[in-house]
Amino acid sequence: MTAQRVVLTGLGVLSSIGNGVTEFTRGLREGRCGAGEITLFDATGFRRQLAHEVKDFEPAQWIRHTPLEELGRASQFSVAATRLAVQDAGLDLEELRGRRGLVTIGTTDGEARELDQLVESELTVGMAGLDPTAVRRLPAHRLALAVVRELRLPQAVPSVLGTACAAGNYAIGDGFDAVRFGEADYALVGGSDALARRTFAGFSRLGLVASDRCRPFDAEREGLLTAEGAGVLLLETLESARARGARIYAELLGYGLNCDAHHPTAPDQESVARCMGLALADAGIKPEEVDLVSAHGTGTKTNDITETRAIRELFGDRPPRTVALKSMLGHSMGAASALGAAASAVALAHGFIPPTVNHRSTDPECGIDCVPNHAVPAPLRIVVNNGLAFGGNNASVVLGRYEEDQR
Repeated sequence: MTAQRVVLTGLGVLSSIGNGVTEFTRGLREGRCGAGEITLFDATGFRRQLAHEVKDFEPAQWIRHTPLEELGRASQFSVAATRLAVQDAGLDLEELRGRRGLVTIGTTDGEARELDQLVESELTVGMAGLDPTAVRRLPAHRLALAVVRELRLPQAVPSVLGTACAAGNYAIGDGFDAVRFGEADYALVGGSDALARRTFAGFSRLGLVASDRCRPFDAEREGLLTAEGAGVLLLETLESARARGARIYAELLGYGLNCDAHHPTAPDQESVARCMGLALADAGIKPEEVDLVSAHGTGTKTNDITETRAIRELFGDRPPRTVALKSMLGHSMGAASALGAAASAVALAHGFIPPTVNHRSTDPECGIDCVPNHAVPAPLRIVVNNGLAFGGNNASVVLGRYEEDQR
């Protein structure tokens, strides 16, 4: 079967620096940092109490056919981000309902926030007092199923991928394959996670939470700040986009996946380099053609050194500029690489590189240009977007500026 060219024509974003593609793009250009005091759960007792929360989110604005109490916060995010993506693409839902679709959402925690609240209820009122509706919010598959039901897409296949913090890129790869090989006419893909006490506690116990700001690649970096959000991309064939006169943000060129199972938490340099190499091979792109790497860039000592060494292993002594969006967005777990892909797409479309903010001085062991603190104009053509996860789950996606005669 001849592979079709696949383009990105709609973006749905919920993030700590802005909701919707317009505000998100403005936040990237301005180098906003969405860190603040935690309000979504009681952080009393934690030594560090900062995170990146989604603000001004009104679920009723986006969820119209499903009782709100039936959906946890992460499912509400996935539904809202999908509606935003469809709206941004200029598509009519009635048209989508008659076409074969795929809805794949990546996540790390699913509805862990709901589980936190149920455990608290169990401790205070006992098992007999648990709310059955709250229990029904727990299954992670609802992050995709809720989208299909709410948007009433009878020919769309829903699935959820739980490959931790690389899950957004895994979902994008799933949709890319389905569209380019004719298994689906369109794909709505990305990631969603809500801020959860359990996850925050886990990273705190690992000693990975920063005291004030996430400073990837910085000589004085302390770690990450947990976050929440959602990013959903609408993918369709180039033929479909052209036929309806759609605006095209970027072309999806290829992706690579691997799982090295090297260590529960630490990334493996050779495996990360191999993953990016697989993505470039799938895309038919040479390393020297890449203009920018959107790194996983968590701001931890181990990740940043390992990832930048992997970049230099693949790209040589003059690697592309390499930015870490988690300095602005925080680490939104399964949504992180989906938001990275969305940022890569708007950077390609608008010709700029988002900065790595909160930066003071680059760690000599990292050895990259991280575009510190201020966005810069750049006629980007090719971007590699990385997602690395616990357990050695790695995923890289290659996006290109849409050009009529690119292939």
